[in-house]
Amino acid sequence: MRIHVVQQGDSIWRIAQIYGSSINQIILVNQLDNPNRLVIGQALVIPETSREYVVQPGDSLWSIAQSYGVSINELVEINNIANPSLIYIGKLLELPYFPHIIQSGETLWSIAQSYGITVSEIVRANNISDPSLLYSGDTLRIPAPLQPVTEVNAYISQVGEQGRQEVLALGGDLTYLSPFTYSMRADGSITELEELPVLEAADANNIAPLLVLTNFSQGEFSSDLAATILRSTELKESLITNLLQTVNRKGYAGINIDLEYVYPEDRENYNDFLRRIVDRFHPEGLIVSTALAPKDSGDQSGLLYEAHDYQAHGEIVDFVVLMTYEWGYAGGEPWAIAPINEVREVLDYAVTVIPRDKIIMGIPLYAREWEVPWIEGTTARTFSPKDAVQLAAEHGVDIQYDEQYQSPFFTYIDDNGQRHEVWFEDARSVQVKFDTIKNYGLRGAGYWALGIPFPQNWAILQNNFRIRKL
Repeated sequence: MRIHVVQQGDSIWRIAQIYGSSINQIILVNQLDNPNRLVIGQALVIPETSREYVVQPGDSLWSIAQSYGVSINELVEINNIANPSLIYIGKLLELPYFPHIIQSGETLWSIAQSYGITVSEIVRANNISDPSLLYSGDTLRIPAPLQPVTEVNAYISQVGEQGRQEVLALGGDLTYLSPFTYSMRADGSITELEELPVLEAADANNIAPLLVLTNFSQGEFSSDLAATILRSTELKESLITNLLQTVNRKGYAGINIDLEYVYPEDRENYNDFLRRIVDRFHPEGLIVSTALAPKDSGDQSGLLYEAHDYQAHGEIVDFVVLMTYEWGYAGGEPWAIAPINEVREVLDYAVTVIPRDKIIMGIPLYAREWEVPWIEGTTARTFSPKDAVQLAAEHGVDIQYDEQYQSPFFTYIDDNGQRHEVWFEDARSVQVKFDTIKNYGLRGAGYWALGIPFPQNWAILQNNFRIRKL
């Protein structure tokens, strides 16, 4: 896969010619509603047609397998496909083999070395009886190198039929699914959630669902509600009992605890709650994870940060989701939502107190638009990266890219003369995030949130990793 940044004079036809790719596959994998209207600075995912295939209308896994001379099982295995009869238009599939034309003087050993595989792998893939007999101009099938394995969590707030369709379409790309949200009540009970459609879709795709517990009340996170529970042993135990009942009744694989704006004086009470829940969940084979605010030091001040004890969480729970986004938050000044320099500062601290294989790095799937100059008290609009590109096209402005933040942005002036500033994610920015996950040796990626169209993300994820299924 390649990433192409649109230049002056580009067209889909010209871009396909440059890379030897397919016009239709470029259109489908990027979900281009109007392929004839590209934006200068827009990032496009370009499939390598010898290594990847984008599902077209009318395709079946059988027809794709026949076209490439591979088995359905090989396609299923390399692409984490749970239901071979269910594939979606625009889905990028990795091919199990790619072609190599033998050059004069090459040996199986030299070819294997150039691709980082073994001679025996090439022999098996091509049914070679005599490895010493190679002929220039013949084509070998080279097994696709296995990508590093990672885990992926995704929060989802649309838990009805729309959410079910989203989970079915993205099933191969997820390890965990976290429906948002169950909330604690002051008496130790929890709210209800009608999430059966997304749980069924998760089950169909071998995705482990995690019950999300928050201190959300009346439209916001409540410090007082968290304090009421965390300061009472009886209420903590009652809450855990109610959580266990719901987890077992609905078939959850575990829990993700997202308590925000907890009073600093409840830090140890929060840690005690985690120890208690682990003591009761682990014997039943259930996962315990938490979501943590993005801290760059242990003594970072502020209500959002102080009660989140990175070291304790790293010792107690199975993994943590670092919420490494929201620098450009809806109620603040225009900024990149997840500037990579800030994300890496959080990781630089986190890896000193939390095992790397317990850290899931948060990634946003959304865009934000502010009116500028920004006025305190105003709120940015949140929408999809796909819509952000469409907005730039409608206003005839170029997309720019901030090298420090590794994030695309643009500005435009509306019909009323109001200036707007938009920050979002694109193919380049998520590739940098995946590189960061690899470089830091982290457990994986965590998304907020499904239901926001960002098709490029999933193609690039597929190109970088194999997704672990539990």
